Amino acid sequence: MKSLRAKPLKDFLKRIERPKAELIFILQDVEDPVNVGSSFRIADACGVKKIFLTGISTCPPHPAIKKVGRGKERRIKWEYVEQASDVIINLRREGFTSCALEITADAQLYYEVEYPDKLCLVVGHEDHGVTKRTLAVCDMKIFLPMYGKGTSMNVHVSLAIAAAHILYSKSIA
Repeated sequence: MKSLRAKPLKDFLKRIERPKAELIFILQDVEDPVNVGSSFRIADACGVKKIFLTGISTCPPHPAIKKVGRGKERRIKWEYVEQASDVIINLRREGFTSCALEITADAQLYYEVEYPDKLCLVVGHEDHGVTKRTLAVCDMKIFLPMYGKGTSMNVHVSLAIAAAHILYSKSIA
């Protein structure tokens, strides 16, 4: 069987009901442009409303973001803000719940959480994760279990797993 391309693929995807979720990504101090570019591509696939790049995150235009993101940085709304905590506080006023993807003592397994309809998903620096300042203002924390010897995975991979699960959980609710 031949895979779908172009218009047949778009027609097929239109038949899939979109989950009732409003999702925003906050990338805090994500330096690697590959992670940032991939995050734009993931955002496009997940129908994310906007990406906030904060701190020392690499911002478009950047050749690696353009290449890895396949131009999605032109399609997805994005904004640079110095402090992730400021974004979270402002989004809370708009009815968003903040959720940090970080291993903390009070974090819950990502698949055991009931997610709200308006959610901002926060990911942090490749080595240091989400800062204490940002964690302090987040409404919830989730983590992905690691069954191997490593204790982490690439930022964009974690983001994709969590975002896909959140959308899936909203589609079956």
